Amino acid sequence: MSSIPSVTAPADAAERRAVKPVVCYPVETLPVPDMATLRRTRETLTKVDEVTVPPREGATFSVPKGHFFRILSIDGPQVGDLNLWNANDLTERFFSGKTRALHATHVTTGNRLWSTLPNLRPMATVTHDTLGWYGFDEFGGSVHDVIGTRCDPYTNRLLLGGDYHHCCHSNLTRALAGTKGMSFAEAEPFVHDVLNVFMCTGFTADTHQYFMKASPVRPGDYIEFFAEIDLLGGLSACPGGDCSAKHSSDVAVCYPLKVEIFRPDMDLLKTWPFPERNGYRNPE
Repeated sequence: MSSIPSVTAPADAAERRAVKPVVCYPVETLPVPDMATLRRTRETLTKVDEVTVPPREGATFSVPKGHFFRILSIDGPQVGDLNLWNANDLTERFFSGKTRALHATHVTTGNRLWSTLPNLRPMATVTHDTLGWYGFDEFGGSVHDVIGTRCDPYTNRLLLGGDYHHCCHSNLTRALAGTKGMSFAEAEPFVHDVLNVFMCTGFTADTHQYFMKASPVRPGDYIEFFAEIDLLGGLSACPGGDCSAKHSSDVAVCYPLKVEIFRPDMDLLKTWPFPERNGYRNPE
């Protein structure tokens, strides 16, 4: 017998449900990136570095302020989990929740990735997305979400009872630890909720549960970003492959991902308003 008490709908239930929604954060005053300038700047890009992330592993990469970076599918459909940090201050990192609140559940060209409080400034701007055509499908799914957290060994143990060491959380932690000369325990608190690059996700219409489905990404597809500050990035090639069936698994077919870093003609960015940390200061 269920221990959850039954609840009777009040007489005005329909009236309460009929209240019209309002957007939590009206964004009419949100600074909008000058996409025309970024488009012109993109035409001058020169590749200066690249990093390949092996299947079921993680890696880090550095992107100077004003440079661009791309995450590419190279050998087969593969999802990636992205972390971003201020290269000079790991306590400033990507804030997926605020990015979701300011933009949407899934991001694409023109959206920005925002940093954690008390900084709250754009870390990167999406400048090109070859999957921008996907939109939302009949299931309510779309790509590049900021609603999932990252697969992790703790949830895996909770639900399945075993230990798996190649979850994206673990991959990102090991990659950051190796780059910064930290132990796993020292690095782990800096790993945060991700941008699920190429992942196709949504919420089920009946039970409202987070779902995933086979990613539409194909070799040659990429998402590109403009670095608004000096960035240290971490990327995990998810052990779920294209996330068509399950993650945290050695069963799924997985492929590498590539990160390419590009330097533009910096003269075109002489007047670019590179963001400072948020100006709010607590009076106390």
